[in-house]
Amino acid sequence: ASFEIVGEVIKSEGAGQSIEILVIKSTCLGAVYGGDAEGKTVGGSKYPLSKKGHTLEHLRNHAHLRPRSKVHSAAMRVRHAMAFATHKFFNDNGFLYVHTPIITCADCEGAGEQFGVTTMFGVDPHKTDIKVPIVEEEKKVEEKADEAKDGEPKKGLSNKAKKKAEKKAAALAKKAAMAAAEGGKPPEEKLPPGAIDYTKDFFAKRANLTVSGQLNVETHCCAMSDVYTFGPTFRAENSHTSRHLAEFWMIEPEIAFADLHDDINLAEDYIKYCVTYALEVCRDDLEFFETSPFGEKGLIKRLENVIAAPFKRLTYTEGIEVLKKVVSDGHKFEESKIEWGMDLGSEHERYLCETVFKKPVVLTDYPKDIKAFYMKLNEDGKTVAAADILVPKIGELVGGSQREHRADTLHSRCLQSGVDPKAVWWYMELRKFGTIPHAGFGLGFERLILFITGLENIRDVIPFPRAPGLADF
Repeated sequence: ASFEIVGEVIKSEGAGQSIEILVIKSTCLGAVYGGDAEGKTVGGSKYPLSKKGHTLEHLRNHAHLRPRSKVHSAAMRVRHAMAFATHKFFNDNGFLYVHTPIITCADCEGAGEQFGVTTMFGVDPHKTDIKVPIVEEEKKVEEKADEAKDGEPKKGLSNKAKKKAEKKAAALAKKAAMAAAEGGKPPEEKLPPGAIDYTKDFFAKRANLTVSGQLNVETHCCAMSDVYTFGPTFRAENSHTSRHLAEFWMIEPEIAFADLHDDINLAEDYIKYCVTYALEVCRDDLEFFETSPFGEKGLIKRLENVIAAPFKRLTYTEGIEVLKKVVSDGHKFEESKIEWGMDLGSEHERYLCETVFKKPVVLTDYPKDIKAFYMKLNEDGKTVAAADILVPKIGELVGGSQREHRADTLHSRCLQSGVDPKAVWWYMELRKFGTIPHAGFGLGFERLILFITGLENIRDVIPFPRAPGLADF
């Protein structure tokens, strides 16, 4: 319930507080109508948040009310502070904030785990006769065209239709040749019969919710120097773990005239800035999380350790050798077959920074086959100029790289990674029309909040979590 209190602020004689209010007048502004199932009687018996403690799962199930809990309100204050610190850090360092699109036709990671955006299904969820347009065979299209003209069905393709089809094919071939020679947007790829015909959709092609703003923000980096984007991203990964969300926020800076070393330095400076800001501005909330059963004992000491010394830096290959020795000395991982070329799991990443080095760790120069197409290929032809920053409690917090600015190499990497160069033609043209060496990284904002607060589940650091089967609020 909410009240308006009129009174005098006086020194408190009670323990744990310095002041209290001597009440003269009290007015109830909003009563709790939880006395009965109908919600017509004042009372608290049916109120979802009782005086006793609740599990975080219970609070998630009442996401519209959980801001009233101490844990969630503290997490939201920290989230606000980290968002403010992010903008302040990049603004003070000369970065330009760029708003990148949420709807895109490109797959930045090449993983295909994207949510589609379409208007083909209409707005009525109860409609039962929805027909999705599909691509028809060329022959059927021509037959329909002829029938429309003279009203008589044709058994075979007429000479007139054949000539029309040949003329259309020649025009398309000429258009494709001109596009290849002059650059620019290539002609749309011809889809096989039976495929969904997205030319009839709102954007006239398959469109998705973005998994990253990186490709778009690079366009501004190549013209306006240092930039960053900070916004929501989406991934249709059917994961129910405490580390994954279907909708999450990403911070993605891009640095002009920079290499991997510059990129790592920026990421380390940014993380330390955020930790320092939290220790100074959110001290009360951090102390609360230290004593909360849902928080982390020793949280403040862990955060202070982050800013106390430089991060440990070593190559992916060196990291693999460290883990091999750990296994040979008797340590058991869930995945104990450590070999070069593997994608490290969270257990491996956390062991390196929590047990081996006891500080954040930067791993560099990853195998090209486990990294994205846009990362710069190293001279050895086997690794890319990539870096992941691993932190205690979380594992990977930052993933970054120097970008591949050589057009021919980028084209080859697209093909090797299963990315159609035509789908990112505009990104390829950045390398054609006056490219620059540049680098950048991505940081999952919710993972940063987990790292700062010591909470365990990523669904507890975002106001309304989105995950498989979870989009009620």
